Amino acid sequence: MESQHHKTVKTPQETTCTNPFCFFCSINEPSQSLRRTRLARCFKEMPLRDDQGHVLVLSGLFNLAVNQPDDPEFPSLGIFECMAKLIQRGVDDKEWLLRDQNIYIPYYAAHVVGSYTMNKAYFAEKAVKSGVVLPLMELLRGKISWVEQRVAVRALGHLASQERTFEAVALYEEEIIELAEEIACNCFQVVYDKFVGVKERKRVKYHCDVLTRGLGGLDLENRKAEEWASQLQCWSLYLLNCFVRKQRSLNLICTQHFLKTVCEMWGGLANPISPAGVGLIRTLCYTKTGRESVAKLKQVIESLCYVSRSSDDWQYMAIDSLLLLLKDPDTRYQVIDIAALFLVDLVELKTLSGRKRVGEAITLTLLQDFHKIKYGNLKLKSKKAERAIEEIWDLKVERRKNEKLMSEEEMAERKVTVSELKQQGNHRFWCGSIEEAVKMYTKALDLCPLKMIKERIVVHSNRAQCYLMLKKPEAAISDTTRALCLSDAVSSHSKSLWRRSQAYDLMGFSKESLMDCLTFISSRMKSKHTKRRVKIPYYAALMINKQMNATWPFNNARSKLCSRHVEKVEKSNGRDRHADMVFNKKSVPGMPTIMEEHLMDKRRKSRNIERGRRRKGVRVPFTGGPTRIRIK
Repeated sequence: MESQHHKTVKTPQETTCTNPFCFFCSINEPSQSLRRTRLARCFKEMPLRDDQGHVLVLSGLFNLAVNQPDDPEFPSLGIFECMAKLIQRGVDDKEWLLRDQNIYIPYYAAHVVGSYTMNKAYFAEKAVKSGVVLPLMELLRGKISWVEQRVAVRALGHLASQERTFEAVALYEEEIIELAEEIACNCFQVVYDKFVGVKERKRVKYHCDVLTRGLGGLDLENRKAEEWASQLQCWSLYLLNCFVRKQRSLNLICTQHFLKTVCEMWGGLANPISPAGVGLIRTLCYTKTGRESVAKLKQVIESLCYVSRSSDDWQYMAIDSLLLLLKDPDTRYQVIDIAALFLVDLVELKTLSGRKRVGEAITLTLLQDFHKIKYGNLKLKSKKAERAIEEIWDLKVERRKNEKLMSEEEMAERKVTVSELKQQGNHRFWCGSIEEAVKMYTKALDLCPLKMIKERIVVHSNRAQCYLMLKKPEAAISDTTRALCLSDAVSSHSKSLWRRSQAYDLMGFSKESLMDCLTFISSRMKSKHTKRRVKIPYYAALMINKQMNATWPFNNARSKLCSRHVEKVEKSNGRDRHADMVFNKKSVPGMPTIMEEHLMDKRRKSRNIERGRRRKGVRVPFTGGPTRIRIK
């Protein structure tokens, strides 16, 4: 049966549309003035009429808004008021929402609003005057589902980022802050419970359709769900960031629980342009209240420190945050004992994300009260931090001064000595005397002129390999970071990247290990010395596979869901029957752990024995066996 939208009267010569509100006929009208009049009437009538063709229209508007977000035609003809009324109708009228394909309409409508208000302040102002904020708030409250929440938080973020429309969003300030924090913290759990952890045939059909755009397939659905959950988190943080920039609701945002959680939000590989949690913390560090709140939390400071010594795209944000905390006299001595131990490795960093003299800025910040420390007028809580600051002074001031006074003969002798020490260190390493090799490399670094950058890179990297062999990952990270700071930003020292990836793996920092490993592969592919096609080394592929599984954003959600099922089984059947459910490979997506493999092998063996007995005519009595419960 044809919809009203497509109902036509056919003649032998032509086919004529009889629907006076047909959007597609209006948009194809050759007369510009008549076209605008008809389109304006379509937008006005659409929320008032029931038509199966609305979904096709909304889908078309969605594509136009995404591809041409700066085109002023539709915003000037009443599209925002139309979208606002359609969203509100979907929230208020459940019967209408579930009729035909209307369930798609609120999603597309909110996406259209978000796309048009992304770049143009004028469009954002027009959208607010058309009443889009309240319907978007309804979606943000979860009145339909997480899919609509995603586009609602995106649209509200764009409106809040514009100077002239911020206050319209801020009318719901306290509720928005609470909802955005809740979404940012729980979005992966929600998406897993509602979609990823659900059997394929029991998933909500329209969610599958909007995720894959009709292409379908379980793997594609899961990949898109991970990407969308990551976007949901990142856009929630972006919305919060808009309020922090205005220094609004800082008391609601700067809670210990939220700051500890947000410092671990890194956005994932699906959102390479997102600042993630580090970006929000940096914005907080530009405020007095934010700095005081962040400085009190050791976990947050350590998280910033590890990001500052990694290949994370937002490494500079972590460094900025630490420098802002160190420049404030009220927070400096709360964080310097931790920050100095990490930043000492970055003082020779030249450029980072287009910023020059990053190492010099770190040096000046850490040494601003060095003389007070040196002469005993100021004592830090940590002796290691004091030694780190003294090391910076020696490296950046004393050695530079002494090397300027050296004659050419003394410099030549130093170079020969350094080369000999490095060779001795290499020889001891290959002989298995790792600790002796460390001593040789340390002597070489102490004598090596600062201008011998290539030699210093190699020696730092070699000593890092020794520390890896000695199971001292923190020392290995320190040396590899120094080698990378000295190397060219365009083509980093690949061996140091791989060694730092291994060191982070030993410490259990999967995210940092993964980022270093990916950068290591990228640097190999960009190498000027590579003439033929580069293959990813097997050891690097293994590391990526391991860390991708370890950093899968749904890991915590899956564990919680498994725990809930374990509790249910324990209550009903006792503890003896829950192991098969927890480690059932079919019911839990992802790579099996060692324990999972062990249990699966055990089950296979018992099943094979049972089958063998049956073939021989041995009757096997039913004993109940493990209860298999599948996750829904």
